[in-house]
Amino acid sequence: MTKPFRGTYTVLITPFTPDGEAVDIPALARLVEFQIANGVDGLIPLGSTGEFLSISRDERAAVVDCVVKTAAGRVPVLIGTGAEDTREVVALSREAEAQGAEGVMIIPPFYSVPTLPELLHHYGRVADAIGIPIMVYNNPATANVDLTPTMLAEISRIPNCRYVKESTLEVTRVRDIVTLCGDRMEVFAGVLGYESAWLGAIGWVAVCSNVAPRLSRDMFWKAAFDADREGSLALYRRLAPLLPFVGGPRYVSGTKAAFRLMGMEMGEPRPPRLPLPPEDTAALAAMLRGMGLIADRAA
Repeated sequence: MTKPFRGTYTVLITPFTPDGEAVDIPALARLVEFQIANGVDGLIPLGSTGEFLSISRDERAAVVDCVVKTAAGRVPVLIGTGAEDTREVVALSREAEAQGAEGVMIIPPFYSVPTLPELLHHYGRVADAIGIPIMVYNNPATANVDLTPTMLAEISRIPNCRYVKESTLEVTRVRDIVTLCGDRMEVFAGVLGYESAWLGAIGWVAVCSNVAPRLSRDMFWKAAFDADREGSLALYRRLAPLLPFVGGPRYVSGTKAAFRLMGMEMGEPRPPRLPLPPEDTAALAAMLRGMGLIADRAA
């Protein structure tokens, strides 16, 4: 049985070559090593931050192969396998398991706006097809489906749906999911890592940990597992200036711009996403210098 997932899991960006025509596999391997060296607890390629809808089937396979082989069992690797067609989700999830992934993260079908019975059928079909855990991904802002705590209580009865990534800004949902699902389903924060830790989340699927893995990991652990209010709050305050640059509509462009400023080129986002504008890049650089993530030009 897979060891329970815990802690800060980075939802990885997907590096592209300078012309944007291919995945930069060496850069992806370097990113995985950077994450593991800085203490993250798990990795999730091909989520929203990984631009999964802009990646071909062959590129998907190459990304999974690279991340799984580079991680080499040092941390769990979950693969984003969301799609509109249940048959495709089943196929992608089977492929991920065959390539060595330890779990999958699945956003609901995002165009058909499925009902609860349809969602139960969808996740049930996938659960029956694989032997690794499913992390259900609730992100109503992008999926057009809001998996409320009462809906998740029903989905959690599907044996393999053991985790949920809760990506609304309603932190009390963590409390409600814990109450309604009990030990059937555990909560990973999708946005509010610090706040969710105090209400029972046992993990955080973070975008900011791409750029600041050690700080993100330590902040969540101090809150969720050490119950160190002062220590975790101090780390959260250090991390907070980064969050607007890797959240909202620029979560991909901001993260890739941060890596460029840090000397770790990851390419640009694929259209329709555009690179971070120059004025925002300048503000990001100032913020990264303030955090000590890039050198001060005056030094």
